[in-house]
Amino acid sequence: MATSGILLVDKPGGMTSHDVVARTRRAFGTRKVGHAGTLDPMATGLLVVGIEAATRLLTFVVGADKTYRATIRLGQSTGTDDADGEIVATADPERVAAITSAEIAEGVAALTGELSQVPSAVSAIKVDGRRAYDRVRAGEEVVLAARDVLVSRFDVLSDSPADGGTRDLDVIVDCSSGTYIRALARDLGAALGVGAHLTALRRTRVGAFDVAEAVALDDLAGAQPLTAAAAAARILPVLPVSAQEAVDLRHGKRLVGQRARLEGARAAAIDPDGVLIGIVERRGDDLKSAMNMPEGAS
Repeated sequence: MATSGILLVDKPGGMTSHDVVARTRRAFGTRKVGHAGTLDPMATGLLVVGIEAATRLLTFVVGADKTYRATIRLGQSTGTDDADGEIVATADPERVAAITSAEIAEGVAALTGELSQVPSAVSAIKVDGRRAYDRVRAGEEVVLAARDVLVSRFDVLSDSPADGGTRDLDVIVDCSSGTYIRALARDLGAALGVGAHLTALRRTRVGAFDVAEAVALDDLAGAQPLTAAAAAARILPVLPVSAQEAVDLRHGKRLVGQRARLEGARAAAIDPDGVLIGIVERRGDDLKSAMNMPEGAS
């Protein structure tokens, strides 16, 4: 049986998230591999990968908040809002140089907090069953609907001159799932009147998982994934259950009158041997399994 668990991978630039999944399948000898949250080919950093039965946990990771480090180039706009696209507009270098730190701070502040953000047209969002980027590449004009996102931190770490009279802002962003950092760059450039795009993007955190723990792609063969129990304990509160309760949950039975044992709406039910039984949730005064792990999975 193939190893089951959650593997943290440091994705290099120049490949898709699906490429990482394919490499993981080969390294672990299984087709049952998935990931929690796509990274653009240009982007690097943390990709949370599920293997075998632990893929069931990915649904609880996808919505986690995230941290990114990025470089925003002021003075040039591209068709994709990042360095993979063609430059479609260039601002007057003197206008770019004249932007003050106070103007940048004001623009960043306006893009911090609860936002209604229009994603970049070249994105993986589906429009009538097709990816937006496929429609754009086919020559269609795509305008995506705005979505509510939360940017809890948007800090400028450095501001330096770049090529061709542009300026590079190194930034760090904490945000909700579904936030497009490319769109933040685009909107900041628009607010400053000079255009902008991303030249670098690195995801450093997904929920409780950090890129510092991630394995390089070339080291997949010797990597040890987190067990399902260890990963679930980071994602959700832990509910210790007895051996008999574990059997009952696996058989679809409720833990009657046990609501008070649960912190929050859901918890990871872990048996005395440290095995993840599944994810339980409140049903009235009872607790019931919302997702069971197969027997034998760690």
